[in-house]
Amino acid sequence: MNLNLTISSSVRLSSGYYMPLLGFGVYQNYTTKTSVLEAFAAGYRHVDSAQVYRNEAAVGEAVHECGLSRGDLFITSKCNSRTHGYESTLRGVDESLRKFGFDYIDLFLIHDPYSGTERRLATYRALQDARAAGKIRTVGVSNYGVKHLEEIKTAGLEMPAVNQIELHPFCQQAPILAYCRAHAIVIQAYCPILRGKMGHPTLVDVASKYNRDPAQILLRWSLQKSHVPLPKSATPSRIRSNTHLYDFVLADEDMAVLDALDRGKEGAISWNPVDAE
Repeated sequence: MNLNLTISSSVRLSSGYYMPLLGFGVYQNYTTKTSVLEAFAAGYRHVDSAQVYRNEAAVGEAVHECGLSRGDLFITSKCNSRTHGYESTLRGVDESLRKFGFDYIDLFLIHDPYSGTERRLATYRALQDARAAGKIRTVGVSNYGVKHLEEIKTAGLEMPAVNQIELHPFCQQAPILAYCRAHAIVIQAYCPILRGKMGHPTLVDVASKYNRDPAQILLRWSLQKSHVPLPKSATPSRIRSNTHLYDFVLADEDMAVLDALDRGKEGAISWNPVDAE
């Protein structure tokens, strides 16, 4: 792990494109345009949206108004299982492009694995074809367990570049991480700051040691684990403080203390549907 990170640090994906290591999540953000503009001003260049968030248009407006080059930004969307299927996914990609006002989407994920093997694979093939058509630059998945990733491999399809899963010290998803590392799949971490519930004594103690807030400790832990954390906030001060991660390094012993908090699946705080059939 390269500890000399900056807010501009990125990771090369198997698609050949680069993804910024710190992302900005917009789930349940009801001031999306304002928040994304604030995030861009704070230095974020990576925004994680989804069709079911109903804020692709607001993200697009922020991108068009921020004054930054589109090529310097990395924007993600996702398709939920309710819309899975080959033709419906292709239509959904076109609709997302229209809402964003983009010529392409940097990363498009299958949002969840609830649709069953046949529709998951049809959806995945549709996203691959949308990439071939230039509408998507990189294809990935979200909430995929090992068996879902294996079905892609068994089908003889190119492996996803990204798997976005719930990931923080209390839910470390070790089997999925090991599989992804073995197959060059980059891990994005959602709920990296525990939806704000950061009062655990261990977190408070480590934060006090470094004179940081617990969110900064959690995000730095994620970066040092080579994850791509996606913190979300609608509070300008918090949007900015969540980027103050690059002037300290967690010592090995403190990383180990945080690692020891893992409770496996019992530690999940969201839907975490990685075991869906």
